[in-house]
Amino acid sequence: MINLGILVSGSGTNLQAIIDCIEAKQLAAKIKIVISNNANVYAIERAKKHYIPTFIIQDSHFPAREDCDKHLVEILKSHSVDLVILAGFMRLLTPAFIKAFPLKILNIHPALLPAFPGLHVQEKAVEYGVKFSGCTVHMVDEGVDTGPIVIQAVVPVHEDDTEEALAKRILKEEHRIYPQAIKFFAEGRIEVKGRKVIIKGCRKIEGALENPKVEIFE
Repeated sequence: MINLGILVSGSGTNLQAIIDCIEAKQLAAKIKIVISNNANVYAIERAKKHYIPTFIIQDSHFPAREDCDKHLVEILKSHSVDLVILAGFMRLLTPAFIKAFPLKILNIHPALLPAFPGLHVQEKAVEYGVKFSGCTVHMVDEGVDTGPIVIQAVVPVHEDDTEEALAKRILKEEHRIYPQAIKFFAEGRIEVKGRKVIIKGCRKIEGALENPKVEIFE
């Protein structure tokens, strides 16, 4: 079993997905603490409903963001956290934080990285006209959504999609792949070789997806 520290800034649907998998005994992990940089988010209420300790931390209480992150590291380590999970944490982490948990910070991003890093990515995908989008769990490094990729899920983009409709379908896949990525870590199945994340014991996926569907060879 591994100990998780989860950082949140919003409603916490990915937090809830992780809690549900733990309580269903599908994931051998314990959430030691949930931390937010916003006291008024529903994610904190979700944690409290499941009797998970919470903590609020704000940059404005520290002379510099790095000082805030150093305090954040102290809190996580005092709770014996093995793996840090960013679940909608809307703030970039400083190098001081990242170096404290090398290759032990996971983030989920609602696009197929390296395409569309940053913010408003579902809107960008619709406007660009891509045929597929999705979500990515990756390890966090000092760049913006640039760390090694652990797992991805692919979602077709429809011709009449809106940002909201696409985001809703992608979110459903986030709730599936984030607990799985944590499970890979908990089971010791992750090996990092440069940019590549090797998952031990996984079957190769054959075949291809296309959108729109290829009809000529049917």
